[in-house]
Amino acid sequence: MTLPPNVYDAEPIPETARAEIDRMLKSGDLFRYTAPENAPVTLLEREFAALMGSKYALAVSSCSAALFLSLKALDLPRDARVLIPGFTFAAVPSSVVHAECVPVLCEVGDNYRIDIQDFEAKLGDGISAVIISHMRGHTSDMDAVMTLCEARGIPVIEDAAHSLGTTWDGRNIGTIGTIGCFSFQSYKLVNAGEGGIMITDDPDLIARAVIMSGAYEHNWTKHLTAPDADLDRAFAKAQNMLPLYNLRLSNLSAAIIRPQLAEIPRRVADGRRNHDYVAEALNSSPWLDVPEKLAKEKRAPDSIQFNLVGLDADETLAFAEAAARRGVKVQIFGQSTDNARAFWNWRFIPGATPELPQTRAMLMKACDTRLPARLKPAELDLIASAIIDAVAEVMEPLRAYGT
Repeated sequence: MTLPPNVYDAEPIPETARAEIDRMLKSGDLFRYTAPENAPVTLLEREFAALMGSKYALAVSSCSAALFLSLKALDLPRDARVLIPGFTFAAVPSSVVHAECVPVLCEVGDNYRIDIQDFEAKLGDGISAVIISHMRGHTSDMDAVMTLCEARGIPVIEDAAHSLGTTWDGRNIGTIGTIGCFSFQSYKLVNAGEGGIMITDDPDLIARAVIMSGAYEHNWTKHLTAPDADLDRAFAKAQNMLPLYNLRLSNLSAAIIRPQLAEIPRRVADGRRNHDYVAEALNSSPWLDVPEKLAKEKRAPDSIQFNLVGLDADETLAFAEAAARRGVKVQIFGQSTDNARAFWNWRFIPGATPELPQTRAMLMKACDTRLPARLKPAELDLIASAIIDAVAEVMEPLRAYGT
């Protein structure tokens, strides 16, 4: 039997990164503030902001760090209530707790996007800020989200860790809310092992975030790549007024990231092609359903999510085991032990585990399989066939016997 490919291997780092990495290794110049100007991290920030169409960017140690700094930059009071989706990674509520705020969870539907009715209802519950997680690259209705939040003066942070290259009605995800946060972790579209970046058009927010990220004394001047009177005033106002959390990105990480920015359009196109190819195959099975994207959404997926149809708990686990025997790991969010994407495992958040019956039901049947952009059609066929054959192995005998 031909086994499916290893979907956890990343693409090679572009050769163009090697000369810069070698230069830094010889010089030992890894700290972003050693050079008087134009350090690799500074250049990355300028290039990423231009790529996204934003005024400002700040590269930091992780997307979690970017989310945390975003909340701190908003200057929210202690115990401020921050609305987040019930389906996200544990790092999102963790960033809220780390910022001394309280996560409030809203329902998520079978299509992995926030339930707008529940979202609107909970916005009235003393919410000071919102984090919208575009979980696994699925975009919630951003028109509705922004209309509701803008009417109440509530800032929106976009957790776009999985959504670099995604657009909503032609706008880059991460540029619709007040702040956008992205990840450069190994399994993301751009891979630095670890790393993150935040973008915004607000000079006060970026100045506060830059200083808190670890720009001690006047190192914030090394973030300036062009004259900007508004940013100068914002930095002067924040100087010595904020704690330093030291969440900086190193020059070595920036040197790995920068050559990959040119690869984003190709990776997005290939990832979308792969996703849609496998989705069409999976939807041919009566026991599998890949939800449709929203009309204004143009996704940049590197994985595929699908729901099991008509399987009970035992059949669901049997399906996962059957897929594993065929060489495909299928993560079922609500069924795997201590899964960091299942909200009932976030026992660190204040209060009792929230009641989110809709989200819980979705997580018990929602499946996740990686589909890196580098995969070729023959490899995609192996993955799709393994999934379809696995669910048929479990369900066909039952249908044959009418049970």
